[in-house]
Amino acid sequence: MKIMVTGAAGQLGRALIASAPPSANIIPTTRDSLDLADPSAVSRAVSEIRPDIVVNAGAYVAVDRAESEESLAYAINAGAVEVLAGILRETGGRLVQVSTDFVFSGDSPRAWQPGDLRAPLSAYGRSKAAGEDAAGEDAIIMRTAWVHGAGGANFVTTMLRLMRERDEVRVVCDQIGAPTWTGTLARAIWGLVERDAVGTWHWSDAGVASWYDFALAIQEEALVLGLLDRAVPVVPIQTSEYPTPATRPAFSLLDSSATRQALGFRAIHWRETLRQHLREVTA
Repeated sequence: MKIMVTGAAGQLGRALIASAPPSANIIPTTRDSLDLADPSAVSRAVSEIRPDIVVNAGAYVAVDRAESEESLAYAINAGAVEVLAGILRETGGRLVQVSTDFVFSGDSPRAWQPGDLRAPLSAYGRSKAAGEDAAGEDAIIMRTAWVHGAGGANFVTTMLRLMRERDEVRVVCDQIGAPTWTGTLARAIWGLVERDAVGTWHWSDAGVASWYDFALAIQEEALVLGLLDRAVPVVPIQTSEYPTPATRPAFSLLDSSATRQALGFRAIHWRETLRQHLREVTA
């Protein structure tokens, strides 16, 4: 089975390649080898490779910069998806589109379910919602949130750097979700592929946290593993105290129960997967 993975140099792309099924012939593409903002380049790559499956892990993810670069965000997050989906329908291939909690408004009283109404608050969120539409009903759409993994720029790497550099770290405490390790996310994606799934699915690791909770856990686990040599105060702040160009959803918890049930996967708490991530860093 020939599988093209976009964004192969990113944190999710690396995890997908590392955990690919034995039968998979992985063809990785990176930003250097395939410009997702160039429709002709995307069309040419898929036509030449003729993959059975494309896992589209590549994306424009600069959430705040997207407010001033919305056209570029749409070109990558929606335009490229439209091209991928169109060619794969012609060749008989399948698309796996990775999406985000940012397609939701963040005002739900419960965890977001796959069929809930989308109402993105940011340019990034709108571009990813458009990408879901472009992927179509015959694709696997995997929404996830708060992703972290080895080899990528993410909240974990940012916190470790700030905790080494500063005497105090201030972290938002009124945005709620669940951290998601690329290792479990990649496993869930491959599980859906192997089961010939279609439609929209959710995946996050189990449990609930604020960014402040996540930061505290990062420091505690990193101290145990020797990744930090001192503890610094972690100060909870409100979102209003840390204004950003893009509005984040205040409540990003995704209901992944249907995915776990379909795949037969047990729930793994985000604290446990954080430890696995940090152990990779020390290996």
